[in-house]
Amino acid sequence: MAYTEDHIALAAEYALGTLDADERAQVETMMAVDKEFAGLVQAWELRLGTLNQMVGSVEPRPIVWENIRGAIGKSAPSQEPLALPEAPPPPPPEPSAEPQDAPDVAPQFVSQVHAPDLAVPQLPIADGTNVVYLEGRVRRWRTIASAVGALAAALLVVLSLQVFQPDVLPGALRPAPRIQIVEMKTPAAPLAPSSQYVALLQGQSGGPAFILTIDGATKNFTVRKVGATPEPGKSFELWLISDKLPRPRSLGVIENGDFTARPVLSGYDADVINAATYAVTVEQTGGSPSGQPTSAPVFSGKLIETVPPSQPQAPAGAKK
Repeated sequence: MAYTEDHIALAAEYALGTLDADERAQVETMMAVDKEFAGLVQAWELRLGTLNQMVGSVEPRPIVWENIRGAIGKSAPSQEPLALPEAPPPPPPEPSAEPQDAPDVAPQFVSQVHAPDLAVPQLPIADGTNVVYLEGRVRRWRTIASAVGALAAALLVVLSLQVFQPDVLPGALRPAPRIQIVEMKTPAAPLAPSSQYVALLQGQSGGPAFILTIDGATKNFTVRKVGATPEPGKSFELWLISDKLPRPRSLGVIENGDFTARPVLSGYDADVINAATYAVTVEQTGGSPSGQPTSAPVFSGKLIETVPPSQPQAPAGAKK
């Protein structure tokens, strides 16, 4: 809800405690029925609360209260001036029984010296209410401006102390210690080379037709065509044959390019992969339709280890 300047001024003056009884009752009624206006009053109380804590109380002199009472009595409107009784003339001084020596000089009057009296502005009362309304509005905004200026000065002092001398402030106003987390990234250790296995797939003539390479860590294999040439309308298909499997398992058709790479060995154990026989058969274009070889192998071979797995190095300075 959007509030007018008068509503904001009422909330600020209520927080300052400068309203009279009727105005305070009006503000409290508005706070009871309007939660947003109650929040506005609480916001002013929070802003001015710090200023109230930093400023000590000052007891005015008794003469100030006397001047305020006199000013209030003078500002009360009256229809007719009150006729005050004239004071009787002072009685003549009685002659003293014994003559006393009077001073040769005239009596001197000593002026009373005291602090300047507090000037209380009187609110002019006119027939129309506009003058009273505008003057009350100006008074409210002057009060708010003075309070906000003092609050800004107090906040500036607090901020300066937080930056330069935080130990002087109470614990609630001290800035929280700054904790900076620095993340240090260490370079990853170089990967150790994994074991490598190679099989020469060759026929009865003895010449190599394909070179099969298997990575021991990833179980990915690569087939390189060396001397084999497929027949027209036929395809070479690679098979894995092991005593631990009930039948040969197809590893796919070897492509017409120089290299064919696939990750199909990831589902097999290392013992099966290392001890198996790898064979190539001639099938129809696209491979065997039944999932089993339809002809005898024309090329075959077994794996041999070419690169052993890396061994953990002993720490520097260790004695054997």
